[in-house]
Amino acid sequence: MFIGGFTLGALALLVAGLLMFGGSQFFDTDKVYFVIFFDSSLNGLEIGAPVKMQGVKIGMVKDIRLELDDETDKVYKPVVVEINRDSFVGMNGLVDKIDPDPKRLRANVGKLVKDGFRARLEMQSLLTGLLYVDFGMYPDKPAHLAMIKYQGLIELPCIPATTDELRYTAEQMSEKLRKLPLDQIAQNFSDTLTQVRDLLASQEMKQSNVALSKSLQELQQALGTLNHNLEPILNETKLTMTGADALMRESRSMVNDVHQEVKPVLAGAEKTLAGADKALADADKAMVSATIALDTATAALNKAQSTLNTVDGAVGPDSSLNETLLAMRDAARSLKNLTDYLERHPESVISGKDH
Repeated sequence: MFIGGFTLGALALLVAGLLMFGGSQFFDTDKVYFVIFFDSSLNGLEIGAPVKMQGVKIGMVKDIRLELDDETDKVYKPVVVEINRDSFVGMNGLVDKIDPDPKRLRANVGKLVKDGFRARLEMQSLLTGLLYVDFGMYPDKPAHLAMIKYQGLIELPCIPATTDELRYTAEQMSEKLRKLPLDQIAQNFSDTLTQVRDLLASQEMKQSNVALSKSLQELQQALGTLNHNLEPILNETKLTMTGADALMRESRSMVNDVHQEVKPVLAGAEKTLAGADKALADADKAMVSATIALDTATAALNKAQSTLNTVDGAVGPDSSLNETLLAMRDAARSLKNLTDYLERHPESVISGKDH
């Protein structure tokens, strides 16, 4: 019993030591841990420094170490960060805890890294110089991974700090400035200024200035003369435009008058044409009637001729019936002649035969 109690007490002390000296991370199921290998200087980054994402604290720095690679003699700086699993909320307003399962967690981290998830060091305050770890989406910046296994933790990629990028840009500009032949540029500029000064003080420049001044005076005189001569031309042009405007008004009035005079003439001509159309229509009707009468007379003549042939034996050539038939034949011929004439001259119905 004494040995069993001693053993249990030793185990309890061991568990308490683990919880006190950093072993609690293996028992805390509300947090997940990652490692980041920063290339930047960690001066100002301390254990307990906040870990933020877009300004919101989601965890803190849990551990900072130095690791030496014996093969390459390169020093690595693993930074272990602790992320609260309940830091994120879903669209429904409920806490969306990070899945602690290693396989699913590694798959989710890989997707985030592919979309541009990166870590970088930012300054908390210019006065204190303290740093914090900031997570953000930077798909346009390459992810830096050390690809080193550290305590079985998943590695998160990082990018250079803002101060490092500014320093690197300043160094590049300084290097480019150092490569410029500043002495040669200064000498060329000095030579150019000397040549400009000599040119301005030369006799040719003075003569050019005098000639330019004279040309400007002549140009001013020419402009004055042109202005003086243009004034009467502009006045005449104005008068011409006024006369043209009056002529246009008179032409418009004349056209209106002619239109008013021609209007009744056109109306009378329209009536005359309507009367002529009506007369032609009447003439057509008369011709139709005459044609019908001719056909009727021809039929009567034929019938009379048949009758005449029938009674030819009983009636002599000098009888009254024979005379009547001859008269009817002559009348039929006259009517046919009239019909033929009307067909050739239909306007005679309106104007008469003599016209």
